[in-house]
Amino acid sequence: MGYLKTTSKEHNDHINLYYEDYGAGQPVILIHGWPLSQAMWEYQKQAIVEAGFRCISYDRRGFGSSDRPWDGYDYDTMAGDLDNLITSLQLEDIILIGFSMGGGELGRYVGKYGTAKLSKLIFISSIAPFMLKTDDNPEGVPAETFEEFKEGIKKDRLGFLEDFGKDFFNYDDNKDKVSSSQLHYNWGIAAGASPKATLDCIDAFGKTDLREDLKKIDVPTLFIHGDADEIVPMGPTSQQGHELVPNSALQVIDGAPHGCVFTHTELVNKIMINFMKS
Repeated sequence: MGYLKTTSKEHNDHINLYYEDYGAGQPVILIHGWPLSQAMWEYQKQAIVEAGFRCISYDRRGFGSSDRPWDGYDYDTMAGDLDNLITSLQLEDIILIGFSMGGGELGRYVGKYGTAKLSKLIFISSIAPFMLKTDDNPEGVPAETFEEFKEGIKKDRLGFLEDFGKDFFNYDDNKDKVSSSQLHYNWGIAAGASPKATLDCIDAFGKTDLREDLKKIDVPTLFIHGDADEIVPMGPTSQQGHELVPNSALQVIDGAPHGCVFTHTELVNKIMINFMKS
């Protein structure tokens, strides 16, 4: 574990990204969801290392233990941070795994930097390719929903995050699968993020059109999504992504909420690692 320096040409900033690096073998990079940190991957890291892979996870700018600049919470900049991580660690033959908002970095990375250094992609509960409802994306989420998110963050960030955390798990339906302690732990991670980053990232994951980026994917790709996800609807995201990416696979988990990596951990890990080894 440690820090690496990343430079954003768009914002002329130099920040430190916190990352953890375990195991040996083919590198796997985990990219976390909003508004959490790389700590959310606790139950995937061990499984990945034990399966014989090198597991690298990092905190997105503004989250976890990474620096908290005022600007730079757009996918061009955040994909640049990912590219700096890959370049600094001299990685090749990489498997990228993005959860929820983290799927945006996967898409924009391919759009900007191509797939020469990549082996496979896994999108889990991903927002990619396009969450926003538009005339040509009719299954998307209305813009008003994202504005309500932003107003909630501005008015009572900690209260909003508590409610969001319950929706993340469909908590009333999954109390037997995830503890109140896990709910509180995730709230603490989210509460510790930069308020500005938490706010600005809503426009990034909610309104960025990644359809053209996903059309450029030419490596084996898997989409995993729960059919009970109340945060990210599957139609404009994983289903549409599966249709855009040639020869990709879509694995739908029956009854799984957005936070399927917590509620359906064993199954998600099995699906993920089987694809990684295939």
